[in-house]
Amino acid sequence: MSTTRTQHGATRPRPSVRPDVPHFSSGPCAKYPGWSAARLEAAVVGRSHRSAEGKSRLKRTIELTREVLEVPDDHLIGIVPASDTGAVEMALWSLLGPRGVDVLAWESFGEGWVTDVVKQLGLDDVRTLRAGYGELPDLAQVDFDRDVVFTWNGTTSGVRVPDAEWIAGDRAGLTICDATSAVFAQDVDFTKLDVVTFSWQKVLGGEGAHGVLVLGPRAVERLEAHAPGWPMPKVFRLTKGGSLIRGIFEGETINTPSMLCVEDCILALEWARDIGGLSALRARADANAAVIDTWVDRTPWVRNLATRPQTRSNTSVCLALDADAGVPKAMTKLLAAEGVALDIGAYRDAPPGLRIWCGATVETSDVEALVPWLEWAYAEVTAGA
Repeated sequence: MSTTRTQHGATRPRPSVRPDVPHFSSGPCAKYPGWSAARLEAAVVGRSHRSAEGKSRLKRTIELTREVLEVPDDHLIGIVPASDTGAVEMALWSLLGPRGVDVLAWESFGEGWVTDVVKQLGLDDVRTLRAGYGELPDLAQVDFDRDVVFTWNGTTSGVRVPDAEWIAGDRAGLTICDATSAVFAQDVDFTKLDVVTFSWQKVLGGEGAHGVLVLGPRAVERLEAHAPGWPMPKVFRLTKGGSLIRGIFEGETINTPSMLCVEDCILALEWARDIGGLSALRARADANAAVIDTWVDRTPWVRNLATRPQTRSNTSVCLALDADAGVPKAMTKLLAAEGVALDIGAYRDAPPGLRIWCGATVETSDVEALVPWLEWAYAEVTAGA
């Protein structure tokens, strides 16, 4: 067994147990346990997505999404182009304008929505509530007489809103929530959200390029009463003649989807349903994140980027190291070369560190096996420093 001499002179053995699945990427994420490409043989390929069979599979995806996520009956679910980004931008372009807007940003994706609202749509009455990586803006400052745009879980900072209690039930404005790394793992309260967006490639471990748009009754009312003052690309159009295009929410997609991706999503949703649904998915993510939290608590050179326990993500767990910025980069490269942890570097716009996906498709045993390798890699990289 090979050993590494640490900076304190001790030696650390190379771990003997490896994660069975080294996929800890924060998107696309690990496939659900037992996944195999062979299971996609039933996909409706070589056929029109507008055929009866194609529309049936798309509608099945929507039905399973509602069942697993426990989406209220009065909320509509549609499959839209361009992943979560496309779903968010479709909502922003279609809904904003009648009221002032509060945009919350505490990491790179929230800053992206600020850019869309301020620079691309050019809205004048915009307040931006910001916080640095590891923190949340002051949620008490949000004005719900205005439209509110926010991410539920900051994928690149590992910071999430603690709950939905801060959202006014009697709000006059709309709440537009990018929930792509929160749904299927956190307690997302749809009754407090007028728009929810996500993609299959996050907690479900699905494939990319497709987004999901969930609209509550108040969002539908706004769509049918408000005509945007800017040109609307075809892929963003949710209404025709002032009425909602209902077919989008019944399996008639705006553009051509990948039926392989659709079938893959159905299989992931069936897996989620069969293991116990939303509560089971949350429990798996919580257990995975707890392994990392326990390790961080006993390890002096690493800390959670999220400063408050109640706002720490249980999916995109972001860690800061008390070391030179080159250390986490070297660790990431070394662990990838060993084949024990792939794609765990911090997001390019985030502070240097590690980002470990702990969503429900990851097995807790793999997170447990990863921890000794993190310690080994740190010792390897800092030996002799």
